[in-house]
Amino acid sequence: MKLTFILGVMLGWLFYPSLGQNIKYNVSFEKVIHHIADIEVVFKDIGKEPLVTRMSRSSPGRYALHEFAKNVYDVSASDQNGNDLNIQKKDPYQWEVINHKGYVKVHYKLFANRGDGTYSQIDETHGHLNSPATFMYAPDFKARPHQITFNLPPDLDWRVATQLEHIGDGVYRAPDLDYLMDSPIELSNYQLKEFVLKHHRKKYKIQFVLHGEADAEDFNDYFEKVQKIVREEVRVFGDLPDFDFKRYTFLACYAPNVNGDGMEHRNSTILTESQDLNSKPLNHIATAAHEFFHSWNVERIRPKSLEPFDFEEANMSDALWFAEGFTNYYTNLILCRTGLISEENYLKRVEIELNAVWNAPGINHRSPIEMSYQAPFVDAARSVDPVNRENTFVSYYTYGSVLGLALDLALRNMNNDLTLDGYMQLIWQKYGCLLYTSPSPR
Repeated sequence: MKLTFILGVMLGWLFYPSLGQNIKYNVSFEKVIHHIADIEVVFKDIGKEPLVTRMSRSSPGRYALHEFAKNVYDVSASDQNGNDLNIQKKDPYQWEVINHKGYVKVHYKLFANRGDGTYSQIDETHGHLNSPATFMYAPDFKARPHQITFNLPPDLDWRVATQLEHIGDGVYRAPDLDYLMDSPIELSNYQLKEFVLKHHRKKYKIQFVLHGEADAEDFNDYFEKVQKIVREEVRVFGDLPDFDFKRYTFLACYAPNVNGDGMEHRNSTILTESQDLNSKPLNHIATAAHEFFHSWNVERIRPKSLEPFDFEEANMSDALWFAEGFTNYYTNLILCRTGLISEENYLKRVEIELNAVWNAPGINHRSPIEMSYQAPFVDAARSVDPVNRENTFVSYYTYGSVLGLALDLALRNMNNDLTLDGYMQLIWQKYGCLLYTSPSPR
């Protein structure tokens, strides 16, 4: 059985090109001052059926609808000789090209001016690209490799930082659409620090990309804290995820033009704060701790309800009280274990969370699972009508964090050798998974 599986994988990679031609994107930034990118995407060998392209309505790690198509305009299509093709808008999210001959180049402009873990932002300081908010795609060809060429502004000294595979000068690749959509990209004149993390014969490069003002001393001090966080979280699980290309990248934008946020991805995370490192360093490091913990919990200990992720609808899960809540519980615990906050500070945070849940009227109306179901309405979602959330809802972050505390204390009360760390290690060993067997055929 094992030999059959190995041969199957080898043959799969041997005939990898049979999946079809790469979907190729070309991204240019001639109007950064106006927050605009020009994007071309080429589809080859697609038969003669109408080509349907669309923008995502949701983003990995976010569960509400965000309707990214609203920022796309001047959409056109041409054949390989540059002749115009008929392109029709079929609904608010997608376009259809008919009467082509197996080759279509789609061109569009993207307006982007919100820097956070969901949206994209383009200005003279950086190109902050969350892939669902940036790249048009064809659902029929999502299994094909997707390749991106960045034409960076020559006068801005930008460089590319991303978890995507680097295959050439300004050229990056994802094995399929799902991987592309889960891969944020930072284009800027950033600072970079890295260290090698060794554990149980594994060796990985942990990178920290910083876009924002920070002198060398402040960045060094902050990066030392990041290293403490990373090493302590490895001790929680007793193991490291098998990061693709043997690296994990923190993509941090600490600048006044962004919105505070943190968003986990398979081998990287987006960290955004409008204050620099000197302003609220504890907030910055707490977000970094939370997001790196997600490398295990939610990225690889993955709720079935979130896999595969649906880019055309809202995504609902019953497990966010565990995925986000237990991660939230460990965030403060890790800060305390590494000495970044005092025990007194830690207990004060526990007290605030416990009181927030215990005294919330919402716990009389919804269970932790039902609170998780509310994510499409509360996780950066937007609505204009009044709601009764203060009486009916408790954040699954807070609710789950208190449940994590309760389970940790219950285990310790049962047996001095039992802890939530041991429970998380058991969950990791039994359910930790790799969503992609390999990011590259090479």
